[in-house]
Amino acid sequence: MGTSGEWARVLNRLRCLRLPALVAVLLAAGIPHVRGQEEEAKARDPNLANPTQVVTVSVKGYTVAGLVTTLKDAKVFKHGIALFPGHPGIMKLREENGQPRFEQRGNFLVRSRRHWLDAETLVVVVDAPSDQWATFTQAFRETPRYGADVAALLGEVARRHGVEEWTFVGTSEGSVSAFHAARMNPQLARRAILTSSLFQPTNNGPGLSWVSWDKLSSRLLWVHHESDPCKYTPYRDARRFAERSKSPLLTVRGGGPGRGDPCEAQTAHGFAGVERETVLAMRSWVKTGVVPPDVAP
Repeated sequence: MGTSGEWARVLNRLRCLRLPALVAVLLAAGIPHVRGQEEEAKARDPNLANPTQVVTVSVKGYTVAGLVTTLKDAKVFKHGIALFPGHPGIMKLREENGQPRFEQRGNFLVRSRRHWLDAETLVVVVDAPSDQWATFTQAFRETPRYGADVAALLGEVARRHGVEEWTFVGTSEGSVSAFHAARMNPQLARRAILTSSLFQPTNNGPGLSWVSWDKLSSRLLWVHHESDPCKYTPYRDARRFAERSKSPLLTVRGGGPGRGDPCEAQTAHGFAGVERETVLAMRSWVKTGVVPPDVAP
């Protein structure tokens, strides 16, 4: 970007320039323009081609943030889709230089969020509360405080965007977040969708192995890939839990090719290669209440 002598000459000129000339000098010096940064971000994440904002609420010394995405001309929303990403569920969501910054971009629900959008539907990816960024255990997700944190965030999103009703969607360990958040907020969570759900205990907690389904008043849909390779989320358990909870199971097939660890998001565990079809099937259930046929590309 130039030698120290060149930068010194640039800085001397800046002291005398008005704003239009200042911008020209900065561009000539090779400093990235905001528009260029935006285009680069969109190339990395096609979801950012849609209007995106970070909504943050402050609660007693910590914050809870959500990443809201809508269609460009959509104004008032019948449906709000609250997305709870898989492990670790810690996005560290914030805004820097007017742009959203966050981790877990590759998570199934995060990378596929644009497929939910239409004129009456928005999505918000729910981050862990800021004071939980070091741990965010499953035990914490069971607490009344977490239920209140989610309610505070979604209440603010609803206030800004006129959301009429909510569906909570979790994937993998995020199914634990979505279940407990829905259980504790029956007035908010009209529906719950649990995808690639964590049925077996892990080092972070018991998963869904012990929960009482009669404590969930939301309508429930299970979504699971028939070839899910993760040992904590086997398809046979999806069938068993669907029967136990007396709720329908939407089976997904095909997609790929997968890559990486079996329990990571770029395999059938994360619906790799069939993300759009899976999301559109879930959106159809939200809007119609009818379970669509099994999903295949």
